Amino acid sequence: MTAGAAAATVLPAQAKAVEAGAALVKYPANRLANIKDLKANVPFDVAYPDEDAPGVLLKLGTAVPGGAGPDGDIVGFSILCPHKGFPLAYAAGDKTLNCPGHYSRFDCEKGGQQVWGQATQNLPQYALRIDDKGDIYAEGVDELLFGRLSNVL
Repeated sequence: MTAGAAAATVLPAQAKAVEAGAALVKYPANRLANIKDLKANVPFDVAYPDEDAPGVLLKLGTAVPGGAGPDGDIVGFSILCPHKGFPLAYAAGDKTLNCPGHYSRFDCEKGGQQVWGQATQNLPQYALRIDDKGDIYAEGVDELLFGRLSNVL
């Protein structure tokens, strides 16, 4: 073994500490809208975590996993397909976001779970917080946004 190889040795505890620190992403808390801006089952265009990341807020009308607000029915998602980045379109009838490129479909009532198509990951969903004035803030994303090595640049 050479001297350079010995110096590069990392103990398991050190590796875990490095991995944990590398995985930590500081998301901005951005105001996206107010509850009054949303209409049931009508998409409201937003961008998060920055202006180059198009997304949508939805008031689904029934409580859902990850839903925010007094009714637990407000969700937010990136609208770039995680497969090839095509912009997604909302289908109010079945509350899905759909890709015109390769026909992937994502269920908005189930946390953006992929239900059909070529994508290999679920749709990135926003972590939402609603303050006492009804302002809706995004404070994180649960999946990697299409085309990025990190969600926050």
